[in-house]
Amino acid sequence: MSAYRFCRTDDIGLLVDALNRCWLPYVAGGGPMTPAVFKRSIRDLQVWCSSSMVAFSGSDPIGVLIGAKRRSATLVHTIAVHPEHRRQGHGRHLLASLGSKLAILGPPRIVAEVPESLGAACGLFDACGYSEEAVLTDYTFEESAMTERGNAARVEAFVIPVTVGDLAANGLLGAAHPQVCWQRSIETLTARTDDVAGLAVASDERIEAYVLYVTRGSASAGATADTMEETEIVSLRSFIDDGGARLQQLLARLRARGMETFRFPKVHPDEISKEWLATLGFSPAGAHRLYAATARSD
Repeated sequence: MSAYRFCRTDDIGLLVDALNRCWLPYVAGGGPMTPAVFKRSIRDLQVWCSSSMVAFSGSDPIGVLIGAKRRSATLVHTIAVHPEHRRQGHGRHLLASLGSKLAILGPPRIVAEVPESLGAACGLFDACGYSEEAVLTDYTFEESAMTERGNAARVEAFVIPVTVGDLAANGLLGAAHPQVCWQRSIETLTARTDDVAGLAVASDERIEAYVLYVTRGSASAGATADTMEETEIVSLRSFIDDGGARLQQLLARLRARGMETFRFPKVHPDEISKEWLATLGFSPAGAHRLYAATARSD
């Protein structure tokens, strides 16, 4: 007989075990979850044990749902059912239970960012009444494209180091910040401020463009060996309509420091134009579907 329960703060070991049993089989080349990485996700992504569930067959975990909670929404960060227990309704039950709880306690909005490559997971959210709001595109840097544009006119402005705190102090991380994925939201940037570095193009009056990034080798929640060799762009913005010239200058400065491979994950279509990204040398490398629903008690 199957059983389900929400977790507590002292259930981190159980959740780690459930992820390794149920989620790891679907992650090609992925390393096992550890308590340290899970605790980092609590800090960085606001994962809540009380918004996470485990399904059991006897004493064995056969399904897991990891929820991250903020004032605006709850994110279904991970949902997985052990391969030997699929198509038995466990995933649907986990989602329904979370929805019933949030219908009472809030927040009512539930979102998920599901890789398009996981067709069964996309089908689960479709079947459970979630609506697809947008497609979040993963981009990678194409060095050849940047090289072709390497002779573009330089912007006559200062290039300065910048931090998450600097941007916040200048009002650049407020309500006007574009819609972004959960892992690159203002809340996550603030939580990871010690890991995030940045450069900005600045005039005498204001910051005109900036890039925030995590240098290779910095730890991040969910990082694996194959992603640690890349530089992750966590925010890329220009406030000047210059065809991307200022952003190109910033990326060129990073390349001069030996950062040749960039990953810009889950870019929302309202975040930055795909035309600018193509000009900068980024190419699509995958996609996630952004699903959303309103919690209800069935």
